[in-house]
Amino acid sequence: MSPEEILGLVAAAAAAGLINAVAGGGTLVTFPTLLLFGTAQKVANATSTLALVVGTAGGVLGFRQHLAAVKPWLWRLLPPSLIGGGLGSWLLTQTSDRTFSHLVPFLILFATLLFLAQTPLRRWMGRTPPGTPPGMGAIAGAIVFQFAVGIYGGYFGAGIGILMLASLGLIGLTDIHQMNGLKTVLSSLINLVAATWFIAAGLIDWRRAGIMTVGALIGYWIGSHYSQRIPQARVRQLVTAIGLVIAGVAFWKEFAP
Repeated sequence: MSPEEILGLVAAAAAAGLINAVAGGGTLVTFPTLLLFGTAQKVANATSTLALVVGTAGGVLGFRQHLAAVKPWLWRLLPPSLIGGGLGSWLLTQTSDRTFSHLVPFLILFATLLFLAQTPLRRWMGRTPPGTPPGMGAIAGAIVFQFAVGIYGGYFGAGIGILMLASLGLIGLTDIHQMNGLKTVLSSLINLVAATWFIAAGLIDWRRAGIMTVGALIGYWIGSHYSQRIPQARVRQLVTAIGLVIAGVAFWKEFAP
């Protein structure tokens, strides 16, 4: 690999790690970067997943002080995340990702708008004030939604953080740093299951994965630490902005002439 490719991969992985620590969607940085340097589509997806799942360790450590408060939700959402991630990654190894890639922009835009509208939606659903303990219906809905997120994350993964933040907001979580901590753990587990499938299927470019892991660790660590020094309202604005930008990029990537 040329020095330009090495620097490009490290920079893309660092940016993706930072974006994932704050909101999610970093795959839409690493995936096209790998394609730019001549990596095959499925290999690029698998290599990006492995690099980012290793890098997630920096993000989990950065949010560790917030995880105790959301431990009940962690145990509820862990099984659907693992099962969904395994199913989604198996689907990628068995089928073409062309049709699913067309859905990516719409899913990310929907998740971003849902995240933006979670407060009025909570009021419309009768969940006022925020923080009201969720009922059984809300818990069941969150589990089903997380299973769908796991399938999507195992298959492609871009924007799963935004999808989870939107869902967590609707079930009553209000502390954005606790939500980010829970999201980081669950997304890392989804990617871990997917990466295991991709390794078994021989889809990993190990040289590029190793280089990108270094950048991802740096990005996750910076994002998880410094996002907590920003007021929660600003972090929510940043999440929304990142989601809209990623959705715009995804629409352009898929549908531009």
